Amino acid sequence: MTSVFCGIDWATDHHDIALLDETGTLLAKLRIDDNPQGLTQLLDLLAHHGDKPNNPIPVAIETSHGLLVACLRATGRPIYVINPLTAARYRDRYALSRKKSDHLDAKVLAHILRTDPTEHRPLPADSHLAQAITVLARAQQDAVWDRVQTGNRLRSHLREYFPAFLTVFRHFREGLASPVSRTLLAAASTPTQAAQLTRPQLRAILKKAGRQREITGEVERLHGLLREPQMHQGPLVEQAMGIKTLALLRQFEAACTSADELEAAVVDAFTTHEDAEIITSFPGLGHLTGARVLAELGDDHTRFATARALKAYAGSAPITRSSGRKTTVLARHIKNQRLASAGYIWAFAALTASAGARAHYDRRRTAEERHVAAQRNLFNRLLGCLHHCLTHHIPYDEQTAFPDNA
Repeated sequence: MTSVFCGIDWATDHHDIALLDETGTLLAKLRIDDNPQGLTQLLDLLAHHGDKPNNPIPVAIETSHGLLVACLRATGRPIYVINPLTAARYRDRYALSRKKSDHLDAKVLAHILRTDPTEHRPLPADSHLAQAITVLARAQQDAVWDRVQTGNRLRSHLREYFPAFLTVFRHFREGLASPVSRTLLAAASTPTQAAQLTRPQLRAILKKAGRQREITGEVERLHGLLREPQMHQGPLVEQAMGIKTLALLRQFEAACTSADELEAAVVDAFTTHEDAEIITSFPGLGHLTGARVLAELGDDHTRFATARALKAYAGSAPITRSSGRKTTVLARHIKNQRLASAGYIWAFAALTASAGARAHYDRRRTAEERHVAAQRNLFNRLLGCLHHCLTHHIPYDEQTAFPDNA
C-alpha cells in the first residue's frame, strides 16, 4: 500500500494538485493546465514521489469525466471519485473558519484518501467497450428525455389553437412522435390549412411518412376528421401559432432522429459485449434496456462485493432509520437515477414476461403494498439475481429466481 496520497481539485482550464504522506504532511503542491503538458507535469510529480506501476499513488477527484480522468485511468492507478457534498463536509475538519481555496480543496481530497480509504470506492476497471456503451446509452436516454420534453411543449402549444390534431392521432401508439403525425403537421400546421387538404394530398403525406397498408381507409378517416367544425383563433394569431408550431416541430424532429440513431448505435455496441447474452436472458430485458443496465453497472464484476451493495446503488433496497424505540423504513432517494429508471421499465416488462415475477408482484400487492413499492421490490429481487448471474457467468433461470412459483 502506498504511503503517498494525491488530491486533485479540477477546473475547466487548470487543476490544483496536493500530495500528502501518511502523517498528513504536505509533500508537494502544483497547479497544472488542462493540456498534455499539464498531464506530463502531474505524472512526473507522482513519479518523483515514488509512483510505480506495481504500487501507483491513488488519486482523489470530484469528477469521473474528462480527459484528465481518462488519462489517469489509463495508467492503472486507483481513482476515487468523491462527492462534492462529502468533500465540503470534510473541509470543515481542516478549516473551522470555513475558508475555501483550490489548494485547500486539493489537500482535503488527499486527506480523505489518507484517513478514510475504505469508506470510498475507486472507479471500476471497466473495459473500453463498456465505457463506450455507457456513453451511447446515456446519450440515448438523454435524447429520449429531450424528445418527451419537446413533445410535451408541442402538445401544449397545439391545445391552444389546434386541439383537433391531437384527437386525430390519439389512437397512434407513438402519438405525436409517429411519422404520419409529424409529416402531416409539417404540411398543415393550422386548422385552416389542414381542412383544405385534399384526398390526393393526404395520400401523398401518408406515403411520404412510410405508410404502406390501409392507406385508403386512413385517408378517408383523416379527411373527415380534419374537416369537422372546431373553434379558431383569429386569422393572424392562428398563422403566428402555426409558424411557432413549425419551429417546435423542427426541434421535435431532431430529438426523434437523435433518439432513433443513438438507439441503433447502442444496440449494435451492446450485442458485441460478452455480458449481453446473460443480461438479455432475464425476462423484461431487451437490448436497449439491457444496454442501459450494463451502462450503469459496467463490466467490472468486482465493483459490487455483494448484491446488497448493488441494490443500494440502484435505489431498490429500502433505507432504515432507527433512533431509540422508533424505526422507520423508507424508499431510498440517493441512488443512480438512470439505473433506477431502467429498473422501472425492466420490472414493468417482467410482469408479462415471467410468471414468477408476476406472482411475486401480486403477493406484494396482496400485502397492501402500493404499485410503485411492489414494482420496486420486484426490481430489487431481479437485481439480486442479475448480480449472481454476472459474477458466476450463468444465464437466468426462472425456477432458481422464483422457487416459490415453481
